[in-house]
Amino acid sequence: MSFIDVFAWFILIFLVITAIVVFVAIGMAPGYIAKKRNHPWAEAVEVAGWITLICGFVLWPLALIWAFVDAPAPYRREAAP
Repeated sequence: MSFIDVFAWFILIFLVITAIVVFVAIGMAPGYIAKKRNHPWAEAVEVAGWITLICGFVLWPLALIWAFVDAPAPYRREAAP
């Protein structure tokens, strides 16, 4: 094998490893953000991030948005005097 063949294999392996790392980082992002922000459904956001990423990526941005949006505060009536 010549130097150019070895170099090509090195670049190929590096690109595959980089693609795997980016895929994992993107899959972890919604869950990580939700946990950092103390989201009430952090585990559901994490699962949604992975499922939508694996099943086509189309709905993954919704999981990311969900990680940033907290649940609305429950409505509380004021006590009558």
